Amino acid sequence: MEDDWKHRKMPKTIEARTYEEALAWLRDNGFDITEAPGTNGRVFLRKYNVSAAIQKTPEDGVKIFAYPGYLIGSEISKLVNRGYQQFLKTSKTEVPATAEHLKALQSFSEELKVALGLPSLYNESLGTVSESYHYDRIRDRDKPTAERPKRPWESAGRTTVSKKARA
Repeated sequence: MEDDWKHRKMPKTIEARTYEEALAWLRDNGFDITEAPGTNGRVFLRKYNVSAAIQKTPEDGVKIFAYPGYLIGSEISKLVNRGYQQFLKTSKTEVPATAEHLKALQSFSEELKVALGLPSLYNESLGTVSESYHYDRIRDRDKPTAERPKRPWESAGRTTVSKKARA
């Protein structure tokens, strides 16, 4: 992947682009653009094997219709964070996200923000932001103890042996 766009001087102020201006920027910067079937003013974008969809607003602006996701087959995946690992999830499969996947997603997302005239937020530019977070150790903690499901490390009937008892 080329990162030439990162070395360009970014403007201090951000101006929202019109739909046509955004499409022109995307084309000029190597994005594949495909008209969405059966719609007017909606396109799919593709670069780095990442895809998203944008659409024209009534005010001739542009908004994101489908957020960026790595392509698995022909489906745009969602990035899911499980605390210990990020995964790319589609309706049919879920695969661990590699560093290459995450770099592609981040590059695509940052370029898309520039194309649309959206601000690049500090926490998002540090790394890839997931669409959802599923930390197994905090799930169901809001329920009373008796109603919480047993965790793998909480096996029933397990007792701890103290050092004195072993001697």
